[in-house]
Amino acid sequence: MKQPHRGRDSESVTAAEMPAGSPYRLLAEYYDRLFGFGIPWSEAARAKLLGHILPQVKAGCDLCCGTGTTAVALARGGIKMYAVDLSATMCRLARQKAEKAGVPLRVLRADMRAFKLPERVDLVLCEFDAINHVPRTADLGLVASAAARALRPGGYFYFDVNTRLAFKKLWPQAWWIEQPDFALVLHGGYDHARDKAWSNAEWFFREGRHWRRRRERVEEVCWSASEIRSVLLKAGFDRIRAFDGTPFLRHSPGMRRGCRTFYLARKG
Repeated sequence: MKQPHRGRDSESVTAAEMPAGSPYRLLAEYYDRLFGFGIPWSEAARAKLLGHILPQVKAGCDLCCGTGTTAVALARGGIKMYAVDLSATMCRLARQKAEKAGVPLRVLRADMRAFKLPERVDLVLCEFDAINHVPRTADLGLVASAAARALRPGGYFYFDVNTRLAFKKLWPQAWWIEQPDFALVLHGGYDHARDKAWSNAEWFFREGRHWRRRRERVEEVCWSASEIRSVLLKAGFDRIRAFDGTPFLRHSPGMRRGCRTFYLARKG
């Protein structure tokens, strides 16, 4: 693996830890540059799995919206969109993206476990394995209940999750990127005892003749299909369908069948 290097003897690396509990601070600022490769497969999945639903959607919510890419895309299609994220940085970037695109978008900073919308909507989306960030089983139920409250009867909750196979096979791999203004190394693993995956983001920023190092840590929880179905049924969803993500992710490095699952649940 090609690692960021110290360079000449006159250069140095200093380390600074990010405050505990603040993942996606630096990752939020650089999110689109790092993970833009996910946009084509997310669009392909929506087109296939939501193609028959979107024409009837008048209002929707992009839950854990990140920088607002999905919310803006759907707003361009004439859907009244809300965007929700707990990260203040993500909310700011989503507002900027909507303003640049010239589309109406109401961005709300809120926890996915307790978010509330000004009105009920026809569709709640929660993409890019955001559900895996929920730390406890009870919290997973809170997310499902909050989504159900936000939906009109007959509305849909659409989301995707990383599976245990992904945690075992993909998360222990190292991944790196080099840009003119920074370098990033992601390396992680899977904790069998806690059924959690983790990834450490090691950042290197050039400051003159020096490198400054910063760190962030992201953890995700594995949710089984039975756990997900149980909380959805309890929250009032009466039609739950699961789809393997391989057809949409076949061009992603290392991706294999069974690593990601998409869910579509209808509120009864």
